[in-house]
Amino acid sequence: MKILFATSEAAPFAKTGGLGDVAGALPAALAGSSYGVRVIMPLYGSIPDQWRAQMKFIKYIYVPLAWRNLYCGLFELKKDGVTFYFVDNEYYFKRAEIYGHYDDGERYAFFSRAVAALLTEFDGWAPDVVHCNDWQTALIPTYMRRLYDGVPAVDAIRTVFTIHNIAYQGRFGRETLENVFGLPHTVFDGGTLEYMGGLNLMKGAIELSDRVTTVSPSYAEELQYAYYAHGLEGVLAANRDKLTGILNGIDTALFDPATDGNLTQTFTADSLKGKAVCKAELQKLLGLTRNPDVPLVVSVGRLVSHKGMDLVAEALDELMDMDIQFALLGRGDWHFEQFFSTARHNYEGRLSASILYNASLSGSLYAGGDMFLMPSQSEPCGLSQMIAMRYGTVPVVRETGGLKDTVEPYNSETDEGLGFTFANYDKYDLLYAVRRAVDLYHNHKNRWAALMKRGMSSDFSWTESARMYKKLYKEICK
Repeated sequence: MKILFATSEAAPFAKTGGLGDVAGALPAALAGSSYGVRVIMPLYGSIPDQWRAQMKFIKYIYVPLAWRNLYCGLFELKKDGVTFYFVDNEYYFKRAEIYGHYDDGERYAFFSRAVAALLTEFDGWAPDVVHCNDWQTALIPTYMRRLYDGVPAVDAIRTVFTIHNIAYQGRFGRETLENVFGLPHTVFDGGTLEYMGGLNLMKGAIELSDRVTTVSPSYAEELQYAYYAHGLEGVLAANRDKLTGILNGIDTALFDPATDGNLTQTFTADSLKGKAVCKAELQKLLGLTRNPDVPLVVSVGRLVSHKGMDLVAEALDELMDMDIQFALLGRGDWHFEQFFSTARHNYEGRLSASILYNASLSGSLYAGGDMFLMPSQSEPCGLSQMIAMRYGTVPVVRETGGLKDTVEPYNSETDEGLGFTFANYDKYDLLYAVRRAVDLYHNHKNRWAALMKRGMSSDFSWTESARMYKKLYKEICK
């Protein structure tokens, strides 16, 4: 079985979020035995020189895109049993930032068209499955089925499309169909890409791919409802027979408190002394009162309503009345940045707001916190709650998407579960969940320690996810 994983980003080469983590880890988990896995992504100007030095030039072709005929170079690098291909075109990809450009639609149309054109250009190798990810690669199934229809080598290739975040769908005006994307009007008139009078690239991928996956089982169910699907609920409901939710994993070798060299002191589920040291060091670093007995609640992520920051802001005074410390790290909407920046002055020594992105500091929060707050409106999968549990930091989350699938609610009667959850998107439900956590922390030390250890011992690796993807690939290639 040969898999070509098409993505707009992949760690460690270029990453802005969860997609980059997935594209860096899942192919490596799939590789081996009877699976040959290769990844194809753009050759961004921001890819560090240490990786560029290891790349080998393979070939170049010219890719037609509407009225343009564009250079496309192909480079190769092998890492962790996976071959990575890099599509080179400096006009489109030699830029400081990966996303956020005025011509992103054209840039990723070129990349998708290049992938489709290269399917018959890999010397001695052809994929059985092309696995596409999010809107930036959503045109690949459309190009394969509409521009290469009748080409036996392409017709034989199956396609999988994974929705990592349905909020970003690749929507463009009708006028871009022929002039930018180089597609015939029948693709629009026939309804494949048509959406509310414009184009929707993700809709086309859902319609034309052999299978559609999301990054957690609960998110797959939620996407059939308007609250979560951003207008595509009808399309997904109509294609529910080919929709599957497969939970993401995390790199358990990278996120390991027993070997993490960035920690002040390492620790394990059997010896938690190092975690207390990490907490004390974090309190010192953030200017919080050094007190081992106060519960330290941490939050790492984007400061946006989607992540539940409006709930946190609304409930903050009542949260702080519980005699907790609160440490927040992230960037986002201006009004949330200003709110939390101001709040830290109102709770000096008890509240820290680091309005920035800092990988090292995020690791310190995961390791030094007692509780991890993640009250998202929706969460396709979420990696933060799994990383937190890996470091013995108990999650307090809303029951949505991957949060629901990974955080088993704590049951005080049976002393089972992994964290504290609430269902309604409501500040009082959030406060109740935090109060339950604080009560257990103060009044049931042995149960709290057992709760931490269960999270640290849980299997959040890619092993099960890879097994499920292998099963899916086999089903569509029968």
